[in-house]
Formats: sequence, structure tokens, C-alpha cells
Amino acid sequence: MKQFNMILAGMLFAFSLFSQVHAQEQSPAEVVYYGFDPDIVTNYVAENRRTLGYVRVSVELMLPNKEMLKTIEYHEPMILDTIIGILSKQPEQKIKSLTGREEVRLQILEQLKEVLKRETGQPMIQDVLFTKYLYQ
Repeated sequence: MKQFNMILAGMLFAFSLFSQVHAQEQSPAEVVYYGFDPDIVTNYVAENRRTLGYVRVSVELMLPNKEMLKTIEYHEPMILDTIIGILSKQPEQKIKSLTGREEVRLQILEQLKEVLKRETGQPMIQDVLFTKYLYQ
């Protein structure tokens, strides 16, 4: 009986260690999102039209932790300028196609990482998400 109790205690100890390790593996990494208010609205290069085309985008920046929020907030004018600069130079086909939109999103992500690394010493942004994307 004593040997059985020792085996049972060992199994319970192993199970508790397994549970702790498993819980640590499943705990999500801290991720914070930073959005811009109001939406970003800018013109884009329209082909053979007398009117201007425009795009309205809601952008969320994915940050690895909440300590970066103040830095992102401080650099918001520079971030918005970068996003608007990229969007306004895109041709109509790229703005209106799904693959083009993804290319623009990736271009914005890379450019923002580069600009923030130059200003702060670290890229800071994990991803850029378009939560609203309207064009005309």
C-alpha cells in the first residue's frame, strides 16, 4: 500500500508539472492594437478620369506589447504621413484588386518598420491590418 501511495504521489506530481508546462505553452503572447481615429482618407491615381478616386481605410497596428503604445502615439503623425504617402501613389488597379490591396498592406508594413527603426532603434510593429477598406 505504501508503494502504491508513492507511485500515486509521483503520478500526481508529474501531472501537475505537465499541466503547468502545457498552460505556459498555450498562454498567448501579449499583443496590443493601435488604431487611428478618424479613418485615413486620401486620393489615389485614377486612370483616364476627370474625377479623383479616393480610398478610405481603417488601419490597426499590431504591437508586441503595451509599453510601445506611447512611442507609437508620439510618432503618429509620421506613421500617418507614411501610410497616406504610400496609398496616394498607388494606381487604380492596385487599389481595387484584392492582391493589390495585400501588396499595399505589405508595403506599408515594411515602410513603417523601416521608418520606426530609424527613429526609435526598433521596428516595433508586428503587422498592419486593414479593418475597413472602401474605394471609389
